[in-house]
Amino acid sequence: MTLAQEAPPRTTARKPAPLHASLIVQGRDRTGIVAAVGSLLSSHGANIVSLDQYSDNPQGGAFFQRTVFSLDNLKAVLPAIEQDLQERLAKDFELEFTLRDMSVPKRVAIFASKSDHCLLDLLWRQRQGQLPVTVSMVISNHPDTAEEVRGFGIPFFHVPSMGPDKSAAEAEHLRLLRGNVDFIVLARYMQIISGDFITEVGVPIINIHHSFLPAFIGAGPYAKAKERGVKLVGATAHYVTEDLDEGPIIEQDVVRVTHAETAADLQRRGADVERAVLSRAVQWHSQDRVIRNGNHTIVFA
Repeated sequence: MTLAQEAPPRTTARKPAPLHASLIVQGRDRTGIVAAVGSLLSSHGANIVSLDQYSDNPQGGAFFQRTVFSLDNLKAVLPAIEQDLQERLAKDFELEFTLRDMSVPKRVAIFASKSDHCLLDLLWRQRQGQLPVTVSMVISNHPDTAEEVRGFGIPFFHVPSMGPDKSAAEAEHLRLLRGNVDFIVLARYMQIISGDFITEVGVPIINIHHSFLPAFIGAGPYAKAKERGVKLVGATAHYVTEDLDEGPIIEQDVVRVTHAETAADLQRRGADVERAVLSRAVQWHSQDRVIRNGNHTIVFA
């Protein structure tokens, strides 16, 4: 048999990869929670892929657990698992839980203004498969980034927001968002979010800001920081609450700077940190790794 006549190699049909689900449990710590979760999932044929837990006091303190499990017929079995969890965890242990099919990416809306470094970084990472999300839309109070966003195949909506009264803009935001998103990211969106909007939209909102706040508030924070001779530049990603920039922190990072760097250098270094911190926060939130507890978070990163 010549080379051209050789039979093609045999192929073996691969079994589809099992689907994954996340289970988040929180409440008062007590004996038997981990065993109960493991036993319940095992009874449905699920295989635990990863399990992280934290208790701030094993004697009745606050308990938090993230479990990821795989199951071939997940979509069919998930309702039965949820019902059993309700009986076992909610009733017997008085615990709260959320159960999610991780094969369905969370839908996110990104809000932006003129600065595009965080916005475009998120869109690029999502396109590269680094962020397990579906970007439903980008909303901006300026049209500057419209063409770049549409180049990613993402709907872009320009919603002007001028003056102290933001009610008309927020009403349009709510019209666009309702039923279409699971969370929102403020990618350097330079507008105040009202408490009414936070309540009405009903989904988590993640914000990014430089770590100078509140020391250098207002315009030109990097110029002010240069004047003060800062030695660190950083960024903070947090959930948005009615208390401006005081919501539960998800991630933070810093880089060292020197006296030789200009205000422009500081701003460039700061933008790098903002991109990295925001992308990690979005990734961890989309993977159900962040559990809110009052005004702080447990992050199973």
